[in-house]
Amino acid sequence: MGITPFEIFWILLILTALLPVVRQRQIHKARIKLIRKIEKARGSRLITLIHRQELISLFGIPLTRFINVEDSEQVLRAIRLTPPNLPIDLVVHTPGGLVLAAEQIARALLRHPAKVTVMVPHFAMSGGTLIALAADEIIMDENAVLGPIDPQLGQLPAASIVEAVRIKGKERVSDRTLFMADISSKALRQVEDFAYHLLARKMEASTAREVAYTLASGQWTHDYPITAEKLQALGLPVTTGLSRDVYRLMEMYPQPGQRRPSVQFIPVPYEDEEEERRRK
Repeated sequence: MGITPFEIFWILLILTALLPVVRQRQIHKARIKLIRKIEKARGSRLITLIHRQELISLFGIPLTRFINVEDSEQVLRAIRLTPPNLPIDLVVHTPGGLVLAAEQIARALLRHPAKVTVMVPHFAMSGGTLIALAADEIIMDENAVLGPIDPQLGQLPAASIVEAVRIKGKERVSDRTLFMADISSKALRQVEDFAYHLLARKMEASTAREVAYTLASGQWTHDYPITAEKLQALGLPVTTGLSRDVYRLMEMYPQPGQRRPSVQFIPVPYEDEEEERRRK
């Protein structure tokens, strides 16, 4: 008995629905394989924090992703599963996100005893820059950029709110604006102090305070691109030249693509090399 056109239609419909799932599994396996290859080459734990603009498949609506608490939970878990003597490489590609989540990741990286390297293939703005400041080394593409870390209140820069009150005078603004200015002042001070805390172990205290102020004070717009050359001039441990495998890894996070976790690592504890050799 032959297959009817109606049955062929349903078979094709099912295959069409399954193909994206199969494709996503293939990409996931390829990413894991490449992550492990980079880890073996560098002798490190590799973690990715990659945010791409994705499309909701039904309506085609752009969905912008950013650093959130779920990301910080996953990155902190990856760090906990990493032995103290094993270096960590973190590939960061993000427009920024929640200060709380970025600070949690930065603190965890700062506490890791072994070397921490942040790799920036394209950009790591705002909270991504705050995370990069915790690294012992920042490796960037020659055209990649970081960004200012000045806090934002909703859609408004905290520094601009404070400046507006200064220009107009406290007597000529509303109570709400005064409340926002007070919160803005606290946010600016808190972010600057945290940046100083991250930088103080890399440079002299006076230089660390100056760099923290430069990045957090709001002297630039929040999307201002800070190149590797400018970062080096500030005294940050920045080098250029990423391996081809890092770029290949970025290609495995297509934009747009199917929904996927933005943080990925191999979720098992790594044994110390000496203990592993003893078992062999």
